[in-house]
Amino acid sequence: MATLDFLSIKTRKYVMGDVFTKEKRSWVMSRIRGKDTGPERAVEKLLRKDKIRFKKHYKIAGTPDFALPERKVAIFVDGDFWHGYDYKKRGRKLPEYWKNKIKRNMKRDDVTNKELKRLHWKVIRIWEHELRENPRKVDMLIKRLKATIN
Repeated sequence: MATLDFLSIKTRKYVMGDVFTKEKRSWVMSRIRGKDTGPERAVEKLLRKDKIRFKKHYKIAGTPDFALPERKVAIFVDGDFWHGYDYKKRGRKLPEYWKNKIKRNMKRDDVTNKELKRLHWKVIRIWEHELRENPRKVDMLIKRLKATIN
């Protein structure tokens, strides 16, 4: 049974309960992909179109979505929610669980960037909203990348 809104006695503000049952929420969350997401497939298509050779989910710090090992370039395609885009604005409204999860993801991204840079890799992060709102910008980024590796 789905829970309803209730008044939190500690904070005296309304807290939204989940609209799904625990079993349904578990099923919904299990469908969220970690690899080969729509945004990743869009970047892969652009890389292939420009004949850039890459490896997917290369075994190095952070396991980048795409890697060009010969050129030491790691490309990550980050989901806006999961990786904390606009977190300062959106984060206030999230339950504590999601705040902690996203903060851990952001910290891990930071550590990954530093580790890859220490290994002399160039790190490129493409946000999900960039692909959706301005695909030409991402296409230009890939064309610049192609120019630097040739």
